[in-house]
Amino acid sequence: HEREHDREISELITKHEEEMEELRAALNKEQQQLLDELQHQMEATHKAEIEQAQIQSQTLHNLELEAVRLSLNNMHTSQLELTQSNLRKEKETALVELREMLNDKRAQEIAILQSRHQLELEKIREKYLKEKDDL
Repeated sequence: HEREHDREISELITKHEEEMEELRAALNKEQQQLLDELQHQMEATHKAEIEQAQIQSQTLHNLELEAVRLSLNNMHTSQLELTQSNLRKEKETALVELREMLNDKRAQEIAILQSRHQLELEKIREKYLKEKDDL
């Protein structure tokens, strides 16, 4: 029974680790997709703004055009940092929720195993008392 209990605990731990790895992989994939999507959006926005700046640059000085490019780069960088921060927070929240869920599930399974163990122990005691009375 103890070996069975240890095996079930080991299976739970293995299952927990597999689920955590799957979640990490899914979150990493989702993060990469979001970053790629943001990159495409930023490239499209950047391209549109550069075209606009080129039309206006016919009358503007070269220093003004450089200032626009620097501003776009700063916006791009800050948006990427914000997105990464948000994705990190979402990932951490999801991991905490998963950990809590798995801990709750593990606690329930342990309680069930303890209950089974107690029932089996009672059966053994009753059998022992009956055999003792019979003798």
